Amino acid sequence: MGVVQRKLSQSFKAFFDSEKSSGILLIICTVVSLVLANSVLGANYLSLWQMYVGGLSVEHWINDALMAIFFLLIGLELEREIYNGELSDFNNALLPIFAALGGLAFPALIHFALNSGTETQAGIGIPMATDIAFALGVLALLGNRVPASLKVFVVAFAVIDDLCAIIIIAVFYTAKLSVLYLVGALAVWALLVVCNRFFKVMSLVPYLLGGVLMWFLML
Repeated sequence: MGVVQRKLSQSFKAFFDSEKSSGILLIICTVVSLVLANSVLGANYLSLWQMYVGGLSVEHWINDALMAIFFLLIGLELEREIYNGELSDFNNALLPIFAALGGLAFPALIHFALNSGTETQAGIGIPMATDIAFALGVLALLGNRVPASLKVFVVAFAVIDDLCAIIIIAVFYTAKLSVLYLVGALAVWALLVVCNRFFKVMSLVPYLLGGVLMWFLML
């Protein structure tokens, strides 16, 4: 009896193939980074990421700017899969949803069990998120040996897991909230929705400009 292989949608396959080289590069850079950080050059290497460029440190540019673009691209592809691809069937989408919930709960419970009553108990939200970039990097290394359905599953649950973790961190870890900036970001978002849904604006320019403005307001 032959094994029925699920085929990836062409959009997802093209997306995943494009991530192979960057995924492998990510793992190589991680190894190099670990070696440097634990060598005699460690102090100088770590200080490099705290250099300020344009008002933000290099670390902040990576974590708060480049990662925003990364999540945008991942989110767009996931949206495509939900509407037209592997996750358009609700039954197929249930598994990564429940996997993501488990990926939130179990790391948090483990952290709580090991840190209950200590100063680090408040860090319970840190282990909730899944590193999507590393997940893609590992899958890229395994190549065709990974079933197509597993590729979609891993990316889907990793994105859902990360988004839920971000919401939890935003709600429970925010030390200072600026209502003015938050309302401004929501207003820009609403304006972009109106341009897209009602005025059918197809040009990328207003969305790129609006996206940069939203990023600034959220930052």
